[in-house]
Amino acid sequence: MTTVDRILPTPEAYELLDLTRELAAGELAPRAADFEARGEFPREVIRTIGRSGLLGLPYPEADGGAGQPYEVYLQVLEILAGSWLAIAEAVSVHTLACYPVYAHGTERQRKMLPDMLGGELLGAYCLSEPQGGSDAANLATRAVRDGHDWVVSGTKAWITHAGHADFYNIFCRTGGAGARGISCLLADAGTPGLHPQKPERTMGLRSSAPAQVVFDGARLTGDRLVGPEGGGFGIAMAALDAGRLGIAACAVGLAQAALDYAAAYAGERTQFGKPIAAFQGVGFMLADMATQVSAARALLLSAARLKDAGRPFSVEAAKAKLFATDVAMRVTTDAVQVLGGAGYVSDHPAERWFREAKVLQIVEGTNQIQRLVISRSLTIA
Repeated sequence: MTTVDRILPTPEAYELLDLTRELAAGELAPRAADFEARGEFPREVIRTIGRSGLLGLPYPEADGGAGQPYEVYLQVLEILAGSWLAIAEAVSVHTLACYPVYAHGTERQRKMLPDMLGGELLGAYCLSEPQGGSDAANLATRAVRDGHDWVVSGTKAWITHAGHADFYNIFCRTGGAGARGISCLLADAGTPGLHPQKPERTMGLRSSAPAQVVFDGARLTGDRLVGPEGGGFGIAMAALDAGRLGIAACAVGLAQAALDYAAAYAGERTQFGKPIAAFQGVGFMLADMATQVSAARALLLSAARLKDAGRPFSVEAAKAKLFATDVAMRVTTDAVQVLGGAGYVSDHPAERWFREAKVLQIVEGTNQIQRLVISRSLTIA
């Protein structure tokens, strides 16, 4: 396995990454293929991750988090993804789901943060809809006032942790058309009228397949509004900027794992009397894979350091998400090619990584949306 030469900000960060490697090697890697084959959601594994302190890394210690900078948190995600992408994605989505209450919650809502950040409560983020994935400002799920309560009706789609989450952030229309009519509500899993549907039959990430969530007159008390009425779209977009960095980190970890596996295989597999890595057709492919992974990591960490410094990072997050996930798709494709026929069978993990890489180009804003964000930053004053 390639040793990634990392420069971290503190000795504590090196210890944290060592702990993550031990956890990934001992608890995640041996279980991933079996859970993926069975399509079983690894709730207890995620709970173990939480009790190890890895579900609240970028949040302050005073709120139950670990107070780690984003550049450290993202490298933890990268290591987790290299062993089991579904776990890394779960950590990223849960971190995203904690943001509304952390940044905009009332004093009463924020009392939930220790259990959220400690992993006892798992979160889901309900933004996308069947007819409105990329067009988030045009969502149709609606909440109407009934006395002091909110009554929610509509359908959300592609919701990670649907049916397994303990709390749901619901982005819904409480006012008129457009972004200004959207608010954020916080619902417990047991809320009457909140109905998770059966998991989708997915190409990859089968142990954490998303599902629709139907709200059939789900009733929430008035104190479940997170942030100001009409402020939900801003909350959602701010969370997604950071979430895109999480997905980029997952992509880098997946690509690194595929590179490591392909390089090891090419060093052992012999043809015409020598390892196939000795042939330029394979060796140069590995060189390109390694260069792309390093470039993706550098772009990701550059964006993370801007965030940590309190500087604007939205466009850089879009660049990192776009580039890193495209790299993951290329590198996993090439890893299958390096393995040849062995890459096409499930005896080796390369085919699973190949299937998993595709979804990273879609979630947290498709890569076409990232290109839109980037291009607009270049042409709109």
